[in-house]
Amino acid sequence: METRRDLDPDAAEDTADTRQEAPAMARITRFDHIGITVADLDRVASFLVSLGLEVDGRTDVEGEFIDTVTGIPGSRSEILMLRVPGGGTAVELSRFASPQALPGDPTAMANVLGMRSIAFEVDDLQEIVARVTAEGFTLDGGIGRYEDRWLMAYVRGPEGLIVALAERLA
Repeated sequence: METRRDLDPDAAEDTADTRQEAPAMARITRFDHIGITVADLDRVASFLVSLGLEVDGRTDVEGEFIDTVTGIPGSRSEILMLRVPGGGTAVELSRFASPQALPGDPTAMANVLGMRSIAFEVDDLQEIVARVTAEGFTLDGGIGRYEDRWLMAYVRGPEGLIVALAERLA
């Protein structure tokens, strides 16, 4: 596998002298959440809750703060936060009441540029796939086996959201 020098810290020339001279850099301290804009907040939330996420809070946001952050004057959004049981990284679902959301392509496949999926480790992939397909959701392909370590499937949820589900094998 080819190593990209600009992305691999081990590939960069690294001497004690250059480390001491380099100023301290600001850095990411934790992964907080991923945000997804949706049209039907309740439907997408219900789907993710059926997979095992828990609702962590719901609120409306408008005013100078959200206008500044999004760069969209006059914006108003309803936000619902979901978490894996026990805490950790969250999924933020946002429904814009103003301005009206612009449509995406709900049939876009995983190779389309942009964020295409969110992934969760599950304890029984077959059971979850059976349940969500019985609810009318589909798989983009099938259930794949990676070596003898993982089973994985892409489930297509509401509004085209792809959820990657992976089960670690013993």
